[in-house]
Amino acid sequence: MYNSEIMLTHLDAQGRAQMVDVSAKADTERVAIAKGSVIMRKETRALISQGAIEKGDVFAVARVAGIMAAKRTHELIPMCHPLLLTDVEVQFQDAPASDDAHARIEITGTAKNVGKTGVEMEALVAVANAALTIYDMVKAVDRRVQIDNIRLVYKAGGKSGEINLE
Repeated sequence: MYNSEIMLTHLDAQGRAQMVDVSAKADTERVAIAKGSVIMRKETRALISQGAIEKGDVFAVARVAGIMAAKRTHELIPMCHPLLLTDVEVQFQDAPASDDAHARIEITGTAKNVGKTGVEMEALVAVANAALTIYDMVKAVDRRVQIDNIRLVYKAGGKSGEINLE
């Protein structure tokens, strides 16, 4: 049963899903950064470095996939507002793995805009889709590839100001 004492912004007074009305909010610069990882065998990471993955340049394709997904977040998540993004970046970096047999690629997605609502979902979607793209491109050579720990690490702008979660 819906508890009317707890007001979630995406629920109306009757507990029905709704899009949040942001028309009274001021336009401010907003930025969000999300991170996630893809874990694979070291041999698979070496194939990526050598450009030997049959489907092509893994990082180039995953970067474009992340950017494209961020721009379409409102089509994927029902209550997200369509936003005019001013910048989306997707970056990849090797990170320490939990053991010697595996490699970890950390993905960082940054989304920016000037608007009435934040860009956290866009940054998260960019990372998630980049990770899914890497997964898709290497799964034929590494059946145990894993996507791990997608999360928001930073946001700034709007009434909440700056929040660092890392």
